Amino acid sequence: MDLDLLAGTLVRVVGTNGTGKSTLLRLVAGVDAPTAGRVTGRPPRTAYVPERFPVALPFTATDYLVHLGRIQGLRTGAARARAGEWLERFGAGEHARTAMAELSKGTSQKVAVAQAFLADPSLLVLDEAWTGLDTGARAELDAAVRSRRAAGGTVVFVDHDPHRLEGEPSAVYEVREGRVREVEDPAARPGEGAVRAGPARSDPGPVRAGAGPRQRVRITVSGGPRTLPPPEGLPGHPVVAPGPDGDGTTVLTVDAGHSDALLSALLAASWHIHHLGSEGVRV
Repeated sequence: MDLDLLAGTLVRVVGTNGTGKSTLLRLVAGVDAPTAGRVTGRPPRTAYVPERFPVALPFTATDYLVHLGRIQGLRTGAARARAGEWLERFGAGEHARTAMAELSKGTSQKVAVAQAFLADPSLLVLDEAWTGLDTGARAELDAAVRSRRAAGGTVVFVDHDPHRLEGEPSAVYEVREGRVREVEDPAARPGEGAVRAGPARSDPGPVRAGAGPRQRVRITVSGGPRTLPPPEGLPGHPVVAPGPDGDGTTVLTVDAGHSDALLSALLAASWHIHHLGSEGVRV
């Protein structure tokens, strides 16, 4: 296989049971190493939620998250604060001091999902992460995935619900008979170009992201009208997100093929362009 993943993209992996979806995700996340071929450019902050989460761990929910936050480079205070925020967000705040071994399956899954977002990962890999969550937590996970993507992160996911994040993936790949191929997503949102994968081949090829022909462009703006039109009303249907650190800017991420038209529309509406750049995550 030869697979390119770009920053700011949402990639769905599909296939029947036993075809190798989880194996592919574990390779992308760095949990497993390939026996042949190579995986290059994986970002330092990569987060992974496995299909089966080990619940019998010698920690409370908070202590476990703080421990993982420290591993991911956070200071103890920041890790503890973020642990509390994410547990509350997924509806597990009341279990912050409960031993992991005493948590229900659903609450354990909320902790598993919370750990993935602690350190703002550049690459987020979710293997059936929604399974076991209640309706509210599933909605929060959907929102968190969208936020990671809007911030320029790459999200790769598998889920048994065919309507999960329907119409939002930039690309859909099928694992079948030991090969990975791109398939057309009939619900793909207009303007969201698919990441192109090379043809399947018998020799092991590299898995890499950031070098595909469909490049994403990020435009940072300020000023102009008080609110931007909805993404559907802008050229290329960009992903719109607040700028970093609450600096008053807005970041729009769009396929490169639509960037000129989007820039023209922003300038015509008297928006100030702070920065224009492209960014890829090479995995």
